[in-house]
Amino acid sequence: MSLLAEIREKAAKKTKRIVLPEGTEERTLMAVKGIVDNKIAVPILLGDESEIKTLAGKYGADISGAEIINPTKSANFDDYVQAFYEMRKKKGVDMDKARATMSNPLYYASMMVKMGHADGEVAGAVNTTGNVLRPALQIIRTAPGISAVSGSFIMIVPNCEYGDKGTFVYADCAVTPVPTAEQMAEFAKTSVETAVDLCGMSDPKVGMLSFSTKGSASHETIDKVVEATKIAQERFPELKVDGELQADAAIVPSVGKSKAPDSEVAGNCNVLIFPDLQAGNIGYKLTQRLAGAEAIGPILQGLDKPVNDLSRGCSVEDIINVVAMIVVKA
Repeated sequence: MSLLAEIREKAAKKTKRIVLPEGTEERTLMAVKGIVDNKIAVPILLGDESEIKTLAGKYGADISGAEIINPTKSANFDDYVQAFYEMRKKKGVDMDKARATMSNPLYYASMMVKMGHADGEVAGAVNTTGNVLRPALQIIRTAPGISAVSGSFIMIVPNCEYGDKGTFVYADCAVTPVPTAEQMAEFAKTSVETAVDLCGMSDPKVGMLSFSTKGSASHETIDKVVEATKIAQERFPELKVDGELQADAAIVPSVGKSKAPDSEVAGNCNVLIFPDLQAGNIGYKLTQRLAGAEAIGPILQGLDKPVNDLSRGCSVEDIINVVAMIVVKA
């Protein structure tokens, strides 16, 4: 069974409500049937009910298993407006601004998750990552002890002897361009959670990547990775994490033993933390294209409750799979 099939199976054992704020988007509407038929979640579409049903008929989408909510006409709208006003009044938001903001389905969806009226949110088929993240950060905010959101990819490399039988988690590949050492340490923590929750890894080992291994080179960018490793080890002592490690020292046992003989994880890492977004994004795409790896993600990490972004080029199946991942994370 593939990892995605396993994730869908896990999701089907739960009963979670997932809000889809892009309720008039064609692929989102088409995904409802797959979500419902596979018992992955109870999908909630946001938007005008008549418009959604008209578009569903036009696209041939079966949305009979979905709940439809028009934000401005919902019973919770005024409560959400008040809640958003209280959250943001120190930022200059007045009641009129709060009302206008809560009319935006992306903000309404994040408030549904914040208030426990939905277990998670999936959006991004027609919205940018920034548009999806902004309301989530303002309303849901980051998890306790976490200061920044990251985007990981699950990389499944065929016929690979490294990692967890060819499976890795890479981060950050999608969100924070130049993370601080503190943020890199947090990415290690949240990436291990992804490895355990979604990949079922029983023994995650984290490599903090650099172009140096244990002092083989000297540069301020290496210093950041060394500091990130130290912070991760001190703040999250339950993690198996080491750095700074070159990529081969992190994943190839013989190289790890040679270059970092005293390391608990060198040569056996299955969770890789990159020093910046450029390296992470380049790394996952090279792995995907040159090694024929399956790249699942980005998976947003670090928010207090589950929200996930979609690629604007996503397929119907992608939406169904991301909903399943959010259910498992919830």
